[in-house]
Amino acid sequence: MILDCISISVVSCIGIRGGQQKMIEIPSHKLPADLLTSVIEEFINRDGTDYGDREISLKEKIEHARIKISQGDVILTFDQETESCNLLSKNDFIKITQKL
Repeated sequence: MILDCISISVVSCIGIRGGQQKMIEIPSHKLPADLLTSVIEEFINRDGTDYGDREISLKEKIEHARIKISQGDVILTFDQETESCNLLSKNDFIKITQKL
């Protein structure tokens, strides 16, 4: 798991059922820049979204994600069930946390 190799303080844990945390919000500002870039890149490559007529480079996508994260519009999370990091919009994060 990605969290095993870095030392970060968890800001919030949500979806605790039966003593197990289901989703953890990762404070992106505590990640080394290269690790954050790797997490964003992995998510983008997993995404497979068609961006329409204009081809957008991986570098542009990473920069756009970094801006959204720094503005607080996107939240970096770790899902313990799937053992994966995800980028969620703040609104989606709020919706998910309210359901749990």
